Amino acid sequence: MVRGERAATADLGRLLLPAIVVHGGAGSFERTCAGDGADQLERGLAAALAAGWAVLHAGGTALHAAVEAVADMEDSALFNAGRGAVPTSAGTFELDAGVMDGTTGAVGAVCATTWPANPVRVALRVAEVGGAPDGPVLLAGAGADGFAKAAGCKQMSRSDRPSDEGKPGQRAAGPSSETGTVGAVAVDARGRLAAATSTGGRRGQMPGRVGDSPIPGAGVWANSATAAVSGTGAGEAFVVAGFGHRVDWEMSNGQDVGRALGKALGAVAMLGGDGGGIALASDGSFAVSFNSRAMARGWRDSSGTVTRILPSLPGT
Repeated sequence: MVRGERAATADLGRLLLPAIVVHGGAGSFERTCAGDGADQLERGLAAALAAGWAVLHAGGTALHAAVEAVADMEDSALFNAGRGAVPTSAGTFELDAGVMDGTTGAVGAVCATTWPANPVRVALRVAEVGGAPDGPVLLAGAGADGFAKAAGCKQMSRSDRPSDEGKPGQRAAGPSSETGTVGAVAVDARGRLAAATSTGGRRGQMPGRVGDSPIPGAGVWANSATAAVSGTGAGEAFVVAGFGHRVDWEMSNGQDVGRALGKALGAVAMLGGDGGGIALASDGSFAVSFNSRAMARGWRDSSGTVTRILPSLPGT
């Protein structure tokens, strides 16, 4: 079976407002499947959901809830983002993140960052000071690092920096899935939507390579009239397919959130890409879809927390 041919697996439902949905990447999760790491990974998802839910439960905005959920995953080292990032071909670490507010249209992103501990929080600061038409919307490399420092964002400490060397104070193992990213979509009590996505890139990628995570309309998108979206997987295919915009377009033309997400993932598959995505509408309707072997995902509303890694349907 070639990339993109696996049938998409979906979780569909409707959550009570406020609510949050997260993902921790899509791929094979070979180490998790072979050992006992599934419980640890699910605890990581639950912790991220708790961080986002704390904001929503206190009456906070969907945007801040999504950011806090993603920041928690960046800090955990369990996922390919923040402390869990994988190295480039040069042995360096370049991190990307993007956020979008579905009500105000505020959007901010950073790529190829090396300085901040939480790129998603830097992306939020970009959204707070910039935007269309004059920007900034996306800051890269040294410019993003300088902005993060000037904005007072937390620096990645030496002991927290990603490492495959197993040195004292540094993690010795990589994330449970190196395929994807982390992301969150949230809806607050007023029906406002937001999305946030963060990634450590692809192991061995060319320095300077940027995938879909910080690109509005690709790996991150939010429109309170349609849906908030976060993608994970083969970044180039998600960019070319316009994954987030495709979900938005499908819903604008009458599709429900599940069908819209499935069609957007189908467009990625037509380009030979695999991965997955999460989408959430302002009425609490949500969908998770992926054409990879597995996807780490979870959701939470006032009724409780759900976390999943492997497909929940037989034969998928």
